[in-house]
Amino acid sequence: MKFLQYLIVGILFGIIMTKSEAISWFRIQEMFRFQSIHMYGIIGTALAVGLVVTHAIKRFQLKTIDGDAIEIRDKNKSYFRYILGGTLFGLGWALSGACPGPMYTLLGNGFSIFVVVIVSAILGTFTYGVLRKYLPH
Repeated sequence: MKFLQYLIVGILFGIIMTKSEAISWFRIQEMFRFQSIHMYGIIGTALAVGLVVTHAIKRFQLKTIDGDAIEIRDKNKSYFRYILGGTLFGLGWALSGACPGPMYTLLGNGFSIFVVVIVSAILGTFTYGVLRKYLPH
């Protein structure tokens, strides 16, 4: 039954990403060239919703669907890793034309070349897992 819930949420996410043009390579390039506010509006809205939801989770001690407590840890005060990670993420986003969520949406929209991007992202995540113990955290 959970699979069906996740499938429905994924389909809705894909529809919203497609209709909002957040998966458009042209919109992403406009953003990186500071030519349009469209993507900044989408990202800003997502950030605002995330802040409100995170605050609500902490304040009302909300639980998961299974009834487990949601634990949100305080962030590390070292900003170097966030700057480095954000830079690598942005470079990958600019080169591929998609961040992780839209990669699957683009594949679902019939852009089969995104199999290469998804496999590369999975390999990058695996590589991080292997090297994690040697990286500064």
